[in-house]
Amino acid sequence: MPPPVYFIISHFDGQHSIVDIQAEYMRRFGDFLFTEKIEEIISQLDENLFLEGERFREMLRQKEEAFKKASVREAVFAGKSYEPAPEQLREQLEGYFRGSDGPDPSGEGSSGEKLKAVVAPHIDFQRGGFCYAFAHREIRERSSSRLFVIFGTAHTAMKHPFCLTRKDFMTPLGSLEAHKDLIDAIQSKCPYDLFADERVHQNEHSIEFQSLFLRFMIPPPTPIKIIPILSGYFHEAFEKGISPMEIKPVRQFIDALRESVSSLQEEVCYLASADLAHMGLQFGDPGGIGEGELRILEEEDREMLGYVERMDAEGFSNTILKDRDRRKVCGYPAIYGMLNCLDAKAGKLLKYGQAATSETQSVVTFASMAFY
Repeated sequence: MPPPVYFIISHFDGQHSIVDIQAEYMRRFGDFLFTEKIEEIISQLDENLFLEGERFREMLRQKEEAFKKASVREAVFAGKSYEPAPEQLREQLEGYFRGSDGPDPSGEGSSGEKLKAVVAPHIDFQRGGFCYAFAHREIRERSSSRLFVIFGTAHTAMKHPFCLTRKDFMTPLGSLEAHKDLIDAIQSKCPYDLFADERVHQNEHSIEFQSLFLRFMIPPPTPIKIIPILSGYFHEAFEKGISPMEIKPVRQFIDALRESVSSLQEEVCYLASADLAHMGLQFGDPGGIGEGELRILEEEDREMLGYVERMDAEGFSNTILKDRDRRKVCGYPAIYGMLNCLDAKAGKLLKYGQAATSETQSVVTFASMAFY
C-alpha cells in the first residue's frame, strides 16, 4: 500500500480518534487529510474483513458454524500449496521422489522389521517435498497398516494441548476416513473436551499435507482411516521447567490414546507432522543466519534427533527446554506426543534438510525419520 495509507492505518490502534489521525498526518506530510478519506479507508478494510468489529465477528461465527456442521474437512490448500487437479498433482508428488534429493519410489518393497511410525515435515512442498518422500516411501514399503494416527502441529493457539476432529479429510486424490469409533473411545477416556479447539483444524495444513501423501502412496479404492490430532504448545513446561508429561492435560490425553489404541485388533502406524528449527530475522532473531550458523544448527538438530532415534522422549524434550526453545522447534509437541505413545525398538534418521532464505537470512529445518 502507499506510504500515506500505511501511515493512516498504523494509527488504527484504538488510541487515536479521526481528529488525532488528521493531526498526525498534518505533522508528517504537511497536508490536510479529509475525514471522508479516513472513512473510505475504514469502509474498505471493514468490507474485506481486515478490521475487528461486528462484521468481522459475524463472518467468523458463520465460518466456524459451517465448519462445525460439515461432515468433511475440505482440502483448503488445493490450488494454493499444491496442484488441485489429480493428474497434475500426481506428477507434482512423484517429482519429489524422482528428484536428485529424493528417493526413487519404484522397486520392490524393503525387507526387515515392520514400520511403527514416521516423522515427516510439514513445510511447503516446494522447499521440503523431497524430504516428505523418504518418510512416505517407508510407509509404502514397510507398513501394511491402513490406520494412521497423525500428530499434526497446530500453528494457532489452542485452549488444550491436543485437539481431535471426527471429520473425514478430503484430498484431490481421494478421501481419508476419520476412525470415529476410536476417536470417541479416546474422548471417553479423557476428562476434557478434545473438540473444544476443533475450529483450528479448518485452516491447519500439517495434517492435510500428510493426508495428501498417504493417498498418493495408497491410492483408492484401498480405504485409509486416520486419527487427526492437532498438538498445541507446551507453555507450562517452559514456564515451570518440567517434563510435559507432568502437565495433567498432556498426560491425560496420552494415556487415553495409548489405552484406546491398545484395545484395537488392527495394525496402527503413527505419523508426526513436524518441522524443526525456525531461526533468523524472519522469526524474530536479531541476527541473521549465515553459512557458519547453518552448520552449527545442523549439528544441534542432529544431536536432538539422536534422542528421538533412541526413543528417549524426555532427552528430546530436555534439549529444547534447556535453552527455552531458542531454535523454535514447532514440531516439538507432535514428536513428543508420538514418542510417548509408540511401542517401537528404535528409530532411524532417513533425511535431514534446511530451507534457507538469503533475503531474510532465515532458515527452517526439517527431517524424515522412521521407527521399527
